Amino acid sequence: MTAETRRTALAALPDCFCPADGTRVPAGSPEWACPLCRGPLDLDFSPTPAPLTSLTGRVNSLWRYAECLPLPAPAISLGEGRTPLVELTGTVRAKLDFLMPTLSFKDRGAVMLAALAGHLGPDRVIADSSGNAGTAVAAYCARAGLPCTVYVPAGTSPKKLAQIGAHGARLEVVDGGRESAARAARAAADTPGTFYASHVHNPYFLQGTKTYVHEVWEDLGGRLPDALVVPVGNGTLLLGAALAVRELYAAGLIAKAPALYAVQAAAVAPLAEAWRAGAETCSARPRRRRPRWRPQRRQPRRRRPRRRASRSPAPRAPGRSCPPYGSSAAASSR
Repeated sequence: MTAETRRTALAALPDCFCPADGTRVPAGSPEWACPLCRGPLDLDFSPTPAPLTSLTGRVNSLWRYAECLPLPAPAISLGEGRTPLVELTGTVRAKLDFLMPTLSFKDRGAVMLAALAGHLGPDRVIADSSGNAGTAVAAYCARAGLPCTVYVPAGTSPKKLAQIGAHGARLEVVDGGRESAARAARAAADTPGTFYASHVHNPYFLQGTKTYVHEVWEDLGGRLPDALVVPVGNGTLLLGAALAVRELYAAGLIAKAPALYAVQAAAVAPLAEAWRAGAETCSARPRRRRPRWRPQRRQPRRRRPRRRASRSPAPRAPGRSCPPYGSSAAASSR
């Protein structure tokens, strides 16, 4: 991409802004967070989805929803999106995003980040992940010919590390947990010539994850179910779903917004705990649950059968000495 082509492409991109303090960040800026509060940025982008009838004959990937995407379809696409919607029961369907190119929904956002990086032309791309996001970013950076480094916590699964490395990314293993890897990546993100492909901070990632709801809407003939249930870690799939629902509702393409349910594993559930507590924010470190104390029923005491004293002592084995239990000799030998 020539410098003139890059400038033209960047001029067509929307600006970012901080939802907390309103600070604006122009398109093409390497800033990955609000310059003032260091919080995540939103994209100043309010698209109008295309009606159902106009989608016929379009490319069979998430790029068929071009009106809703802030970037044009890139040459680095791996055919991501349009995963099957399978009926499980009469009222429940499952969206099979494990059939994506790198086996997770993270491909939806990773292709957006890699395409954006291609417009910006950085010297390197960095990301932090404990698995799926790092694999997705590494794969699309390899497709785009961009050098990529992924920061991972020390306890990351060896299979996940092998997946990331298979795409040619450089691995930086960081001592500590997931937050330690994120801090290391953020420290490196401000280096000149670096593009931080953060699936948490970069709003372009959400523009990709929202397409799964557009696909559900299309597959159900222009409607959405009463409820959408999504797994949540950092919440990028949930936030993307909320974006898509808002777009479809604002365009009059759905009569009502479905309920959104977030599901977290019991071992790490800060959002679920904050929701139950009625808190405005959730703790970065999940609270360890103490086991509930329950009174135990007193077990009836078992009576030991009485041993009948033998009339004659049993003979000792030759050469074996057994001091009486409780004697000083016995205590020292125990």
